[in-house]
This record gives sequence, C-alpha cells and structure tokens, in this order.
Amino acid sequence: MNKVKRNILLNPGPATTTDTVKLAQVVPDICPRETEFGEVMEFISEKLTGFVGNSSDYTTVLFGGSGTAAVESILSSVVGEGTILIINNGAYGKRMCEIAGVYRLKYIEFHSSAHLALDLSKLEQIIINSPDPFTHLAVVHNETTTGLLNDIDAIGKLCSEHGIKLIVDAMSSYGAIPIDMKKINISYLAASSNKNLQGIAGVGFVIARINELEATKTIPAKSFYLNLYSQYKYFMETKQLRFTPPVQVVYALKQAIIELESEGVENRFKRYTQTWETLMKGISRLGLASLVELEYQSKIITAIAEPVTASYNFNEMHDFLYQNGFTIYPGKISGQNTFRIANIGDITFRDMEQFISLLEQYLLNIGFLPNPESQLEPLEHEKKGFQPEESL
Repeated sequence: MNKVKRNILLNPGPATTTDTVKLAQVVPDICPRETEFGEVMEFISEKLTGFVGNSSDYTTVLFGGSGTAAVESILSSVVGEGTILIINNGAYGKRMCEIAGVYRLKYIEFHSSAHLALDLSKLEQIIINSPDPFTHLAVVHNETTTGLLNDIDAIGKLCSEHGIKLIVDAMSSYGAIPIDMKKINISYLAASSNKNLQGIAGVGFVIARINELEATKTIPAKSFYLNLYSQYKYFMETKQLRFTPPVQVVYALKQAIIELESEGVENRFKRYTQTWETLMKGISRLGLASLVELEYQSKIITAIAEPVTASYNFNEMHDFLYQNGFTIYPGKISGQNTFRIANIGDITFRDMEQFISLLEQYLLNIGFLPNPESQLEPLEHEKKGFQPEESL
C-alpha cells in the first residue's frame, strides 16, 4: 500500500486519518444513483445508528455538508411553532442561537460560562418559570470552543421530567465518548464524518428517534436542501440521498466506520485519554495551564492559556509547529487568550510527546521560562507501570 505524507492535526477536526481511510476514496467512478452505492449508504446509516442506539427506534439521516449542516437541519426542521431553549456556553452553542435567529424560531438563550460547569438548578428554574413551555432543548455535548463537557445525562433527565425533546450537538464527542440515546433521552443528535470517526470531511448526519421524526412531516418546510423529514423519507424509499452526495468521501466514511468497529468506541476513548494525559502533563511541565478544570474536561479538546510574555505570537508558534508537521488552532473564546489542542484522530501518546518537545523548543526560543515545579501527578498508566500501545 502506498504511504501518504502524514500530517498530525491537533486542530478539533478534520482529524489525522489512516492511510486506509484516505485510499478508500480511490474507487472506480460510479453514479450515486446505482443500487451498489445505495447499499454503501445504507451500511453507513445503519452502523452510525448502532454506535448510539438501536435501529428499531432510531435512524440516521445523511447530508452532504459539514456538521453545521446537520445541526441546521435539526433546528430548521423539528421545532415548528414551539419554543426551544438553547444552551450557549461556547461558540457552537452561540451558533445554534444564530441558526434559530435566521429561521425566526421562538427560542430562549440560556447563557453560561464557556469554561465552568452548567448550573443545572438554574437551568431547571428557567424551564419551570418560562411563560411558554419549551418543546425542545438544544445543547452541545463537548463544547469545541474549550473542551468543556456538558452533562447531557443530567440534562436528559431534566428534559424527561418536563416533557421536552432533547437535541444534542455531539460533533466532537460522537465516536469517542460512549452515548446511549435511549438512556439519556436524546431525540436528535448531530455529528459529522471528520472528527472522532476519523473520516474525511464532507458528510454531516442526524440520528433521530424515528417516531418523533415521523411526527415532523406536518411541520411546514423552512429549508429545501436541509429538510430533515424529506431527506429521511426519500432515503427510506430509494436508499439514495435527494441530492448528489460526496461519493468518494462516503467510501472513506465506510472504511472509517469499519476501523472504529474494530477498535471499539470505548477503546478509542481510552487511546484519546492516554494522549490527553500526555498533553496535560507536558503543558504543566512547561508552565502552561488549561482553561477548564480537569473534572469538567472532555479529554478530547483542551483550551490552553497562552504564554504571558511579549515575545509570544500565536501565528509564529503555529507556523513553527506547522513546518514540523503539527497543526494547531487558535482560541475561540472572547476575552481569553488561548490556543486549542485536540487529541483526536489516528494519533497516539507518542505523537503528543513529540508535540510537547516541539512546543518546548518554541517556548525556549522566545525566552519563556517553564516552571519545573508545576507538574501534574503521574499518569494513571504510569502509576500502574503500564505502557499503552503505540499504534492501533
């Protein structure tokens, strides 16, 4: 098999992919209306559903588009004349508010800190005291802004108690953090092909409770391309998408799903966790700190406070790391000087050790002196004398 140049993406998606996923795109040309391709999409839909629910109660609706397309499809298609409560504790919660505004939905914004845990009692008081009963509640599971992990189990329980349908943006948690849609009481979940699935960007999808999705067919369509019920109905009847899908990306997604099944969601999260632990120990040794407290972190994305020194420049740091094969993202939270590191994709703790070494070189070059006394406790696998696997 041909080797493809390996770039290590520490941005929160797209993620570093395996060569087998990349090369799965090299297939004979095929019209996406052929039965053979429909069988590929049916395989993908069923497998994506199976990671979080059973196919008798839930179904997956595919779209050619980014994860935002999937979120927009849900919000524009299922709310109707009701009122939706949107939790905004980061850029992606804010984006859901912006989408709701574009479609002129009746929504209430519950604003919370991007780096502190939600106040669930305050959230419940909003639900109880609202003059208009909420029909839906939308939340980002893992806020990609900072890596803050929202407690969707507790939120799902609240929704169940108050008769509210729960919408979850699981863009950067699906495929890594185990999710049981039935247990948590999730009605609609949005994700994409290019994060923890370790596929290629280009497919957004919605996993929906079938009986609730069927009930939306009477809601007047607000979008043509992104209408969720129309896309679902057409796929059920034809095993095809209404509009041209990204064919090669779909083949790569099939391969990515096969590889996730082989590794297992829980094992993938263990690998991500080991890589995250390496990151946390490394930045602590270098005198840096994460924005979110450890107990509220997803262990998938970490917002790191920038070095406090006049010689620091994010773009220069980015370029230095990029020239050495690593890509990082700037922060996305106003009022906080941070950069973000994601430890997802086809990487291991050894890759993160290499990143930390390069980061140390940059910090030494700009005269930022690390604090050698600021170190985390030994990692769990180090305490046990266990060394994790270096490759999949």
